[in-house]
Amino acid sequence: MSLLRVCAFAKCLNRRRFFEKFADRVSFADTCRLRASARHGAVRRISETPLQLQRRNVSFVIPKTEDVKKRVLEQSQLLDVLEARIQQLQSDIVLDVQHVKVQFVKAPYGRAGRGPRCTPQEKTDIPKSGQTVSKGGSKSQPSRWMEKLTQEKKIKLKKQEHLQQKIQTNVKEKPAAKSKGSKSSLMPTGTTHKIISTVAKKSRGRVKLSDEIRAAVSSKTADAAGTAAMPHKVSKQERKASRNQVREEEGQEQTGVDPQDRAKELAEVEELERRLNQQVSHWTSSSNPERLQEHSEGSACGDIQLSIRSYLEACVFAGDIERAHRFLLSQHRVMSRRKQLNTGVYNIVMRVWAKKGTLNQIGRMFILLEEASLKPNLGSYFAALECMGRNPNCSPRVVSRCLNKMEEDGLSVDDLFSQCVFRQDERDMLLTAIRIVKPDFEPSLNLQTRQCSSSLVHNFYTQRADHNYPKLDFTREELQERVKLQLSMEQACTVTIDSVETTKPITANMAKMRELLAEQRTQWQKILLQALRESKMILANTNTKDYRLNLYPYLCVLEDREYVDIMIQSVANMPPSGESLKILARDLGNRVYTKYSVRQKEKNQMVEKLGSIYDAYTDLIAKDTKVYDVLPREQWCKLEMEQSSGPTLQGGETSWPFIVTLELGTFMVDMMVKNLKINSDTLNPAFDRKFIPILYHMYTFRSTRQVGFIKPHPILTQILQEAMETKLTFDSYVMPMLCPPVPWTSFRFGAYLLTPTKLMRTVDGATQHEQLLEKCENLHAVLDSLNQLGNCAWRINKPLLDIIISIFNDRGSDKLDVPPPLSEAPKIPQFNPKDPTYTASEKAHMKREVINAKKKCSEMHSLRMDALYKLSIAHHIRDEIFWFPHNMDFRGRTYPCPPYFNHLGSDVTRAILLFAEGKPLGPKGLDWLKIHLVNLTGSKKRSSLQGRLEYANNIMEDILDSADNPLNGKKWWMNADEPWQALGCCMEISNAVRSPDPTQFISHFPVHQDGSCNGLQHYAALGRDVIGATSVNLLPCDVPQDVYSGVAQQVEEFRARDAESGLKIAQVLEGFISRKVVKQTVMTVVYGVTRYGGRLQIEKRLKEIDEFPKEFVWDASHYLVRLVFSGLKEMFRGTREIQDWLTESARLISKSGHTVEWVTPLGLPIIQPYHRTRNQVLKSTMQHINLQISHDTKERPDTVKQKNAFPPNFIHSLDSTHMMLTALHCYSASLTFVSVHDCFWTHALTVDTMNKVCREQFVALHSQPILQELSTFLLLKYCTGLPTEAKNKKYQEYRRLLLLLAQVPQTGDFDLQRVKESTYFFS
Repeated sequence: MSLLRVCAFAKCLNRRRFFEKFADRVSFADTCRLRASARHGAVRRISETPLQLQRRNVSFVIPKTEDVKKRVLEQSQLLDVLEARIQQLQSDIVLDVQHVKVQFVKAPYGRAGRGPRCTPQEKTDIPKSGQTVSKGGSKSQPSRWMEKLTQEKKIKLKKQEHLQQKIQTNVKEKPAAKSKGSKSSLMPTGTTHKIISTVAKKSRGRVKLSDEIRAAVSSKTADAAGTAAMPHKVSKQERKASRNQVREEEGQEQTGVDPQDRAKELAEVEELERRLNQQVSHWTSSSNPERLQEHSEGSACGDIQLSIRSYLEACVFAGDIERAHRFLLSQHRVMSRRKQLNTGVYNIVMRVWAKKGTLNQIGRMFILLEEASLKPNLGSYFAALECMGRNPNCSPRVVSRCLNKMEEDGLSVDDLFSQCVFRQDERDMLLTAIRIVKPDFEPSLNLQTRQCSSSLVHNFYTQRADHNYPKLDFTREELQERVKLQLSMEQACTVTIDSVETTKPITANMAKMRELLAEQRTQWQKILLQALRESKMILANTNTKDYRLNLYPYLCVLEDREYVDIMIQSVANMPPSGESLKILARDLGNRVYTKYSVRQKEKNQMVEKLGSIYDAYTDLIAKDTKVYDVLPREQWCKLEMEQSSGPTLQGGETSWPFIVTLELGTFMVDMMVKNLKINSDTLNPAFDRKFIPILYHMYTFRSTRQVGFIKPHPILTQILQEAMETKLTFDSYVMPMLCPPVPWTSFRFGAYLLTPTKLMRTVDGATQHEQLLEKCENLHAVLDSLNQLGNCAWRINKPLLDIIISIFNDRGSDKLDVPPPLSEAPKIPQFNPKDPTYTASEKAHMKREVINAKKKCSEMHSLRMDALYKLSIAHHIRDEIFWFPHNMDFRGRTYPCPPYFNHLGSDVTRAILLFAEGKPLGPKGLDWLKIHLVNLTGSKKRSSLQGRLEYANNIMEDILDSADNPLNGKKWWMNADEPWQALGCCMEISNAVRSPDPTQFISHFPVHQDGSCNGLQHYAALGRDVIGATSVNLLPCDVPQDVYSGVAQQVEEFRARDAESGLKIAQVLEGFISRKVVKQTVMTVVYGVTRYGGRLQIEKRLKEIDEFPKEFVWDASHYLVRLVFSGLKEMFRGTREIQDWLTESARLISKSGHTVEWVTPLGLPIIQPYHRTRNQVLKSTMQHINLQISHDTKERPDTVKQKNAFPPNFIHSLDSTHMMLTALHCYSASLTFVSVHDCFWTHALTVDTMNKVCREQFVALHSQPILQELSTFLLLKYCTGLPTEAKNKKYQEYRRLLLLLAQVPQTGDFDLQRVKESTYFFS
């Protein structure tokens, strides 16, 4: 072996001598250039053997043929000219970019590679991108490439009009479609694809320079120049293009494509483009171009700007003005960082100097803006004028100059008062400054009376003569007292309530543990307080570089004790199994931000103004005031305009970026883990005394990912469990409101009084939804429907709550959905894995049992605590009237803001909620209560309403027994699908029938009307599908149609046919196909469930059947899911066509690089936030947290998620629109109305009225050309403004998208008006 190595080494030495001889003939510059190029490839070749490296070097040094030399040189020089062209284009306007052509001239012969010299004979100097050519540093002549570019730039303006006409002529002469294989339209002939892709990679990260290159490179000039420059490569490309053309012609002959059909299709595309171009001018003019430009610029570095803004505002709020000023200057000094700033960032510091009245600092800020090439906006001029207003000796000439400059920038004085956000006395100071030169000036404030543009609600807003808006059963004084209570609760940010477990007798051990816990908490508070102060001192002095962001300002926005209280609270709420570090840190950071936001509003004097406006607002809703004909939103806006002095209520706060809240939370968790300790002998004196941490940082696996975990020490867990504390502490937003919510008046303001609340729920860190809402001009109908839902007052069903609490405090009940305590959990087996008496299989079995027992304990603890929170909150407000503020998700579906206790919860929470307002049953109310009770049992789904009513009358004895003896009687109610709601309904019926006059009985009980497979109802209405409409009760029938039973019947027919033909699995399934087996799959197929997901659903149902042979479960589920999908396709042919059209549209849109976006019929903009996942690492002293971000708009869309989610999300947006329309019209009819998505609630008295409104609004919604309007919107959004060159490059995809979006699925003959007659549409 050693001999072989010696021989190989000798050969290497011989080769090296040969290379050295050859290298003498190569110029020194070429050698340097070649070594540099070799360095660029070093990373790629690092894993190769020395011999391979030497062989590769041979190919670098020794040119094999003249072709190789020419090709490398041509590639290098073409790359240089394109980079130089990029540099030139960056300084030109976009209009020029679209018309100027890069011309290629014959390249001088020389060696491969780049450098200051191309050959020893002919010297050229080609600068790299971003560099300039030195004039005196080299004797080399200017490059012929650069001469050409310089000459072209000089004569560009003269040729512009001629070139534009020429391009338009070329576009008309070119065929409308080109083959996909031909790429000459975008590349000069003879240019390899590798060169273009290299340029694209180099230009990535700039402002879409790749697009500018595409627009700049013209095929005509490039073809001519390329022919002159590279004759050998051109001929090769021509041969390749001709081969592609022959293949395409052969393919057309084989597939039988008729040229006339092709021409017809092209004509159709041209006609669509013509129509789109006519509409696009109107579409673009309707939106503010400056705003759109600002949005597009902001989205590029929005996260960085948000971080900078929040950092500066935190510095200012904490009083650290010097830090804020230094940070802004440090960002401004460096050009790369200056690009990340906008005018709003400078305005933050400008407002600080305005408060201090230092006008010279304001002037310096304006100079900085000018240096940054930014224009002052309203906020800038407002800060300057405020500063002038605070200076009593300010010259009128200075104020006049400022106002004149504003007018030159197209800004008016009235804009300052209508668009700026004021804090404290800023508005008064602004007015003072203006009155220096205009003594009689009064701002003209006009209330925006623009109505909702949707035709669906035009009459709702314009014709109010017959509207009868409801009032609350409270006097004005009572409501004002409630507002004070709510304000004090939100200012405290937390609420401490009694736990429902307090009824248990206190034992000696329990008292001992509580005393021990109180002592430890006092000690922990002192330790954390000292640790926090020390950490802040270190952070304040550590950061020597001013441009770096650190946590110090965020640790100064609250009092030190408030941070400590937040940390202590999180320890008390820690589950025994621990919590993910990411989730725990996020919660801690959010708590700090919520408190900071409330403190900001207090400092800005918003609390006093909010209370004043709310006091006046109570006139609208109190029962002892006059009747108004305005909506809550309209009244609040009017009151804000009337009380315009003082701070502005809406806007002004900057939300913290998700990464900041997470980093702050991680810092706090780290402090807790390092400093919170307890004596090891606290519970067992036999142990050695030493300090041990009460929290441990460890790692665990979630699926295949390793996740950081914070776990409490068993000693802490045992103390908390045995103490059984009687108090629970919650954040204030967890509790229902004690007064009616603030009406939503914009996407920034509404719901709680002080607690920050988003109108639209989003994934942490996603901002695209807020940007869309900000651009949306009219959301009145959406906001008014949310306000209507939030204005519904609630109370607690106290008798039912007491029964549930008694079972909860006993041992719970799995059957009744009341979780048992942890004492009922299975014991975790104890065994020694090293015990030799156990076999390997026994050890594996024991390990599985341990894992399952721990999992069961963790699940039981989660369910128990969830029930404890809900029941404790309900118990705390048992004597109160309360409200649930509402917001929505990105599809428009509405949700109550309090997370634990609300009417969207389980059967238990729904059962203990009653309407605060009672209404008499009336002539039909008792019947509706009985029908509702039967619906809750789930036993008469195929019966008519009359049949259900007769069944209820027949079991009246059981109903009364359930009401009188719920726990000791026959317990009929326990067998219902929703047992607790059934029991509550039994009690209501019992009270009604025993009253002197049931028609006059005041009922508070909500009666539900549920949609019949609501998603399929919307699909059937969209497609006007008669068969589908009949299956989901859009057509009137004597008895309700059950779509699940219909599909099961269809599947049974398919199965019987296959069984006759001898299919084994079909024979096995005989007698096992039922409604229950197929229901979940049928229900979810409309929301995009795949065959894989459907198979899992059916597999689960089959496993629940004891008689079904388990060895056939997989084959049977695979077989049945195919039959279910086939049955649905037969029954809902129109549905599948629409679903396929939506899916394919989303696929093509996302493949073109866009996310799917649409607007609901009420004008709510919706965007799907599904992008390719990128990983972002948050580095902390504890661990590096890997964040998987799937909503980053800078990443390409996730095509699979986009296409799979579009159909269900679109249908969800329609069902939310239908619900909102129903809510608005119920409000105008003075009905109490709330919803759980497609389940509508009202009083028994008004069920018939609500049903009428519900049907009318469904017909009104689907009478709109929904699919046609969607098609038009998508065409305007994704098929206009495409450059000609891009069309040529991706013409096939563009044409497919254009034709698909324009081809709306055909509809059937179903008459929508028949829905108004359908009893079982919602029942």
